Amino acid sequence: MKNQIYPSDLTDNQWEHIKDLLPAHTGRGRPRELDLRLVVNAVFYVLVTGCQWRYLPAEYPNWQSVYYYFRLWQRTRVWQQIHDCLRCQVRQKAGRHKHPTAGCLDSQSVKTTSVPGIRGFDNGKKVNGRKRHILVDTLGLLLVVVVHAANISESAGARLVFARMRGGCKKLRRIWVDGGYFGTLFGWAYVQFRLVLQVVKRPPEQKGFSVLPRRWVVERTFAWLSNHRRLSKDYERETQTAEALIQIAMMRLMLRRLCPE
Repeated sequence: MKNQIYPSDLTDNQWEHIKDLLPAHTGRGRPRELDLRLVVNAVFYVLVTGCQWRYLPAEYPNWQSVYYYFRLWQRTRVWQQIHDCLRCQVRQKAGRHKHPTAGCLDSQSVKTTSVPGIRGFDNGKKVNGRKRHILVDTLGLLLVVVVHAANISESAGARLVFARMRGGCKKLRRIWVDGGYFGTLFGWAYVQFRLVLQVVKRPPEQKGFSVLPRRWVVERTFAWLSNHRRLSKDYERETQTAEALIQIAMMRLMLRRLCPE
């Protein structure tokens, strides 16, 4: 039985898969009465439909409680820990080592709204907003995400991404990028992290659209993210919130791969 209220909700198998990864009650204070499955489902509903927190349907807990857990798990890195655990499982299911040795890096400029927060103007894309800088493995699974103002250059944004690499990237050695990253970044990345950056260029004789080797993987990841309406623009006041929502979007994708029903 799926036991779903809305299509964005977890199925029974998906909930069984992640419920033990959520923090247990500390035993202090009043016993927890809130159903954490409904909390996760409510966060997924906001992400998929793009609604405001205050507009959560009555079938879910009140929005203040849902938002409290969302922010708490963001600050304590629970979302990231669940995401990283699921990524290892998906890679192993695909016959890969849980730690990738190669990846692809790219950024996406998105508009912001009237909500206060950092932003900038990307003169290349003519977008006033923020950039989503992501590093993915060869399966398109997220390794690192950094959201920053759109006026920060590709090379400067890549340095922010590399500075956040943790244990899941310890075997990473080669990263494919586009021509926008060319420059001193290549030498810096090798000296600091022993990373070899390789530019993938479009063939000079090619006219119009072409699928570029390796780089299409990260472009597909951006397409996966765009299936979530909350990510159609950057609606968040803080960049850390936007990063957490991107991680949660990838969690949904990986859960559906691990537990299709």
